[in-house]
Amino acid sequence: VMAFSMSARLSQFANSPIGPKTTHFWGPVANWGFVVAGLVDMQKPPEMISLPMTTALCVYSMLFMRFAWMVKPRNYLLLACHVSNEMVQQVQLWRAILHQQKRKRNE
Repeated sequence: VMAFSMSARLSQFANSPIGPKTTHFWGPVANWGFVVAGLVDMQKPPEMISLPMTTALCVYSMLFMRFAWMVKPRNYLLLACHVSNEMVQQVQLWRAILHQQKRKRNE
């Protein structure tokens, strides 16, 4: 009974409007690459951070958080991805700004 229940749930998810047969699933999965890249970039020195690109990624994730919330069916996977990316990019933006301020003080 438990195996059937798990199999039925998996089948239900696979065929759902947000399942792996749709872009509502694969779009967010691909977008997690931004989060991973941002986390990897945190190991790099702050002078390598591009303020325009990081700002663009912040705006992009803010816009898509709203999209993920408003789209029907609501896409929680996409929302989680963009909330995570927004946090990572905000940290990067802060690192870059602090680095620029420190550099200007030392000039």
